Amino acid sequence: MVGRMATQVDGIDGLKEVVGQHLGYSQWVEITQEMVNTFAEATGDHQWIHVDVERANAESPFGGPIAHGYLTLSLAPRLLPEVLTATGFVMGVNYGCEKVRFPAPVPVGSKLRMGATLSDVKVVTGGAQVTIDLTFEVENATKPSCAAAVVYRYFE
Repeated sequence: MVGRMATQVDGIDGLKEVVGQHLGYSQWVEITQEMVNTFAEATGDHQWIHVDVERANAESPFGGPIAHGYLTLSLAPRLLPEVLTATGFVMGVNYGCEKVRFPAPVPVGSKLRMGATLSDVKVVTGGAQVTIDLTFEVENATKPSCAAAVVYRYFE
């Protein structure tokens, strides 16, 4: 990884120390038509604004094909390790989302990155429940493409 290192924490106490802090940004990822098509195959969401390049170029109000909102959100497990490394746990799982919004499109061919702020840590049986506010942004865009409060469980 080029650029800044991920914020590193150890155990529940380490997570608690960074509550309220912006943890940084991931590297930029290019959103390709192949990624969009693969996501469409996996989910069955073949709406033309995503997969029909000619029609999207001609008719879409976005000026071309765009990524699925859930494709954008699904990049969190790929990008979060570039922002946060938590040691002292045997595993972590996605637990859910508190709130997800898609305020702006992600055009195919654009570059996207994710920023993260750790907003809450609660001790639960076996470990910690952590809420992280994620913001996905397209390079040079005026507003974020996705904002989500995601919840993870880390087990000791």
